[in-house]
Amino acid sequence: MLTIYGVYRSRASRNIWLAEELGIPFKVVPVIQHYREPKPAGMLHTRSPEFLAVNPNGHVPSIDDDGLVLHESLAINLYLARKHGGPLAPKTVGEDGQMTMWALWAATEIEERALTVLYNRVGNPWGTKDLKAADAAVEALKGPFAVLDRALADGFLVGGRFTVADINTAEVVRYALAAPELFEAAPKVKAWLTACQARPAFKKMWADRDKEPA
Repeated sequence: MLTIYGVYRSRASRNIWLAEELGIPFKVVPVIQHYREPKPAGMLHTRSPEFLAVNPNGHVPSIDDDGLVLHESLAINLYLARKHGGPLAPKTVGEDGQMTMWALWAATEIEERALTVLYNRVGNPWGTKDLKAADAAVEALKGPFAVLDRALADGFLVGGRFTVADINTAEVVRYALAAPELFEAAPKVKAWLTACQARPAFKKMWADRDKEPA
């Protein structure tokens, strides 16, 4: 069985969403980020020796898929999609390349800036806000959002259908929801993210996420 290490309020949400889409059995071993307080009694955190034995980098998520241990949420999703096949997976080598490209694009062009917006407009574990930093990140995201808007001409990123590329990218773009002005300027991105988050598998993941302490 697939084991996912992490909590729903972490990047493990990406892997849980995909597992729900694939309909594969999985279990979640809760591992909370080490900086979050309070830490529930008895729960592993990312600096716990037991978890460091799984992922010496000390970050969630990680997976153990029948003995194969992998880290990095976006790479995990690409692996799981390829392994289980179906419409979420690449049909050709070209689609495989595109899906990898979008995962790297989301990580390099969107994630850090979107998290800056989230942390400084909504809140963060350290209780600090820097609205100037948030505004600068929004300005820097305008270009990538325009790129994504053009790429969504047919509604999806790869092959004209919903795939793992959409899951990976949508879960990164989600962090920027604290900047609605970005989505108003990129209507295809706004419609696409709404459609992604309307899927039953996302809703199931999100409902379980809401059960966790904030």
